[in-house]
Amino acid sequence: MGDQAQLLPGTLDLLILKAVSLGPLHGYGVLLRIAQITADALLVEQGALYPALFRLVRQGLLKSTWGTSENNRKAKFYELTAGGRKRLVEETSDWKKLAAAMSAALAARPEEV
Repeated sequence: MGDQAQLLPGTLDLLILKAVSLGPLHGYGVLLRIAQITADALLVEQGALYPALFRLVRQGLLKSTWGTSENNRKAKFYELTAGGRKRLVEETSDWKKLAAAMSAALAARPEEV
């Protein structure tokens, strides 16, 4: 493991929703897309990904259909549902607020408090 950061609890589902929002993907494609959009800063283990995909489908946030991958293998492709798009918007807003608050807190100096 290099300079990769650890996923914070609760962030995997949001990362999956974001990755899939950019276009339908099979499971391994989700891993590659997350690595791409985080510039390889976050590593998602397959053992964590597939249960999360199952959970998101069960919650109605993703739908899955069978298709053929780029290497001619049968694969399950995932795409956002309307509920998934709504959840992505809500959680993105929450994360931006949290990131701004944490950034401000970590930048605070003694003379400013």
